[in-house]
Amino acid sequence: MTNELHEKYVKMTETPVEKLVLKLALPAIISMLITAIYNMADTYFVGQVGTSATAAVGVAFPLMSLIQAVSFFFGHGAGNSISRKLGAEDDKDALKMASTGFYSSVAFGIVIAILGIIFIYPLSVFLGATDTMLSYSKGYLLFILLGAPFISGSFVMNNLLRFQGNAFYGMIGMASGAILNIVLDPVFIFGFNMDVKGAGLATLISQITGFAILFFINNKKGIVKIKLKNFDFNKNRYLEIVKGGLPSFARQGLNAISVIVLNNIASAYGDAAIAAMSIVSRIGMIVMSATIGFGQGFQPVCGYNYGAKKYDRVQKAFRFTLLFTFCILTLGGIICFLFSEQIITAFRKDADVIKIGSYALRLHTLTYPFLSYSVMSNMFLQTIGKSVSATITAMSRQFMFFLPVLIVLENLYGITGIQCTQPIADLLSIILAIPLTQSVLKKMKHKV
Repeated sequence: MTNELHEKYVKMTETPVEKLVLKLALPAIISMLITAIYNMADTYFVGQVGTSATAAVGVAFPLMSLIQAVSFFFGHGAGNSISRKLGAEDDKDALKMASTGFYSSVAFGIVIAILGIIFIYPLSVFLGATDTMLSYSKGYLLFILLGAPFISGSFVMNNLLRFQGNAFYGMIGMASGAILNIVLDPVFIFGFNMDVKGAGLATLISQITGFAILFFINNKKGIVKIKLKNFDFNKNRYLEIVKGGLPSFARQGLNAISVIVLNNIASAYGDAAIAAMSIVSRIGMIVMSATIGFGQGFQPVCGYNYGAKKYDRVQKAFRFTLLFTFCILTLGGIICFLFSEQIITAFRKDADVIKIGSYALRLHTLTYPFLSYSVMSNMFLQTIGKSVSATITAMSRQFMFFLPVLIVLENLYGITGIQCTQPIADLLSIILAIPLTQSVLKKMKHKV
């Protein structure tokens, strides 16, 4: 093991966990917040064009979730393995895992782009686009599909840096593309009168820029470099990626399916319903981004120390992260509940959108504080390699509970049922996560 890797090992396994988690979480939180804000930027600026245009961006959200699902599958699959291998001082295998995860992700991104562009019309309809928003949807989706390989590769590189304990550098790469997107949105949408296509083009340019910056940073500042010569098409390596990445793929991929179903069901209530629920979903992403960012600061600490068999440090870091994220979500929930109408109005000044969206947002905030347990449990189980439990908790909130609750409540209560679906699914997912996580923590406590 090189001196650089050994110094990182000592730092990750001996620094007080509270200090370590906070230090690693801060850049991850900033990175997640900026990413969420730049995702919101398209919704905000397109909202000035019209309700159908806003709904069209919402319709594209499941496709972006699917691309992210592929990214997180390879990024988390390789990253979780890398953190444990570095904790066990096995740097050679970590190098192969990083390159295999990155190049596989880019290849899948290219496949998604080709298939999506060929079938862009049926894809738009399948995602929930109505006749009034179809032209907007196709124009926006084209640029998202062209950027799929860059989006996928960027997320993988960000995760690889984070799991090495270099979240600060990952933040720089992600933030650069995000800030550029926010600047370019109004230029293309209004300056060049490109409407929704302008938002898509701004996203494509920003993703290519962010990809280039992250690739440069990864090979200059990362301790685990991405080299084509280290790509290893090996069955056992891919099995390890599947084990570590399946929970993330389940979470993001099944979330995409749920949003497609939601859009199709909400379309019966008009473009305003799709636009409103899309805005509420994006607001939830901003609130959750700080929590997920904090959890991402916890994951490398967890992985390194679990690999080093320092289970007491793993437990301590989990408890600290859980308490901190509970406070973040409570604060976010209070703000969103008190100012729900003002927040929705900022995105779309449409009476129907405001009415549907503000009520849904208030309902969603009721379970925000308790999501800290289900989110952190999922990240904890995934990082230590408990793939089955992690996949179950990942599926629960946005798919396993969400879809049945959505279908039943919409049939019984119409649009009100749609608005109530997410908080009920959240509550059920929290109840499920408690026994799955506590059983692992008890076994770990016994080892200590």
